[in-house]
Amino acid sequence: MPQSSYYKNNRPTPALDRARRQYLIPNMITGACIISIVVGIYFMTMKLVSQDEFEDVPIPDGPRDGATANVGTGALGGVGVQGVAPQGGVAPASVGR
Repeated sequence: MPQSSYYKNNRPTPALDRARRQYLIPNMITGACIISIVVGIYFMTMKLVSQDEFEDVPIPDGPRDGATANVGTGALGGVGVQGVAPQGGVAPASVGR
């Protein structure tokens, strides 16, 4: 017994076209609403961002004292992480010593 399908030779049949016809206009209206909301948010964001002036934000003259002393040492300030034990475990540096 052949299997019934809405496609014949990889093309939609007239039955599928009739079934989809009732949803065509509501789907187009929904798509237009979604696109208009996205475009509206985009242009409103661009308008608001372009109005922003940073004249009230003080700009520092240069780096503060000691700001360049720890360059390259990372968040730990030069302290290595070799002796730090994982939670509930043994430190990797102390294994096998």
